[in-house]
Amino acid sequence: MSSFRHVVIAGLMAAIVQPVLAADEGLSQTFATCMDQAGGVTPSMVECMNAETERQDVRLNKTYKDIMAGLSPERKKQLQEAQRLWLKYRKANCDFYYDPDGGTIARVSANDCFMSATAARAKELEAFKQQE
Repeated sequence: MSSFRHVVIAGLMAAIVQPVLAADEGLSQTFATCMDQAGGVTPSMVECMNAETERQDVRLNKTYKDIMAGLSPERKKQLQEAQRLWLKYRKANCDFYYDPDGGTIARVSANDCFMSATAARAKELEAFKQQE
């Protein structure tokens, strides 16, 4: 596939998928603005995704710590194990998206996977926290 087609596909993906994810998973407006400014350029899109992943990781870690503070020792062990397994799954799953033969879109897909999975887990833990 030509580089031009990758840029077009990446741009379309950013334009169509990102607003849906932003609404569903709590991605930041900063990310949306960054992706708009990236204009479908792979390195710029990856930078936007990396920055948003960092923001989502902060969100995830804060929620995780808040939940852990209110759990019994047994429930803490359960959540720790679940979180460890989730981290392993996220890495394995998103590493799979980075197909070395997939061109530049594979890099975008892998970064999107990591960012989206982190945001989804943060949202999941926030929902759990609200149930307490």
